[in-house]
Amino acid sequence: MGVLEKATEYHLGLLKAKLARYRAELLEPSSKGGKPGEGFDVQKSGDARVVLIGFPSVGKSTFLSKMTNTLTAIPGVLEYNGARIQLLDLPGIVEGASQGRGRGRQVVAVAKTADVIVVMLDATKSLEQKRLLEIELDAVGIRLNKRKPDVVFKKKTGGGITINATVKLTKIDEKSIRTILQGYKIHNCDLMIREDVRAD
Repeated sequence: MGVLEKATEYHLGLLKAKLARYRAELLEPSSKGGKPGEGFDVQKSGDARVVLIGFPSVGKSTFLSKMTNTLTAIPGVLEYNGARIQLLDLPGIVEGASQGRGRGRQVVAVAKTADVIVVMLDATKSLEQKRLLEIELDAVGIRLNKRKPDVVFKKKTGGGITINATVKLTKIDEKSIRTILQGYKIHNCDLMIREDVRAD
């Protein structure tokens, strides 16, 4: 790989990392109080949280009422083999939700707190809806049916940044990793990387 290609890859990685950070900041609830009745954060309860996500009018509320024997839409509790599972029917997602269209930011923020995400689709439009939902969720860091990268991060109070990799890193270098961490204002941590990861 040439010097120009390596420099371009480095800068692209940094831009992807900055985009991820800015998207995460957009999803965090603001510290300013909203008007009464705005937002729909529900306190997490039970042994697990499952969110139902999909476009409007795909049957999320009907599914919730049948599974939990409740007429209230948000939240329901399903008891299964002694476990209490909280089911949340989120408002329908619309195209552009990851950029804040509709109530997309709030919907996605609640979805990020879930242990399981159930994607509900209209059977007549399922392939297109699935593709659009995956794009919206991927844009905010929710990767469906993919495991998290094998990276262990431990913040510490001093000692700088320690990076250990158990594999050869071909998609990112130590300089890029340090720059990304500094972008998040992290100057002291231990980082263990166990797979060949990318910047994003």
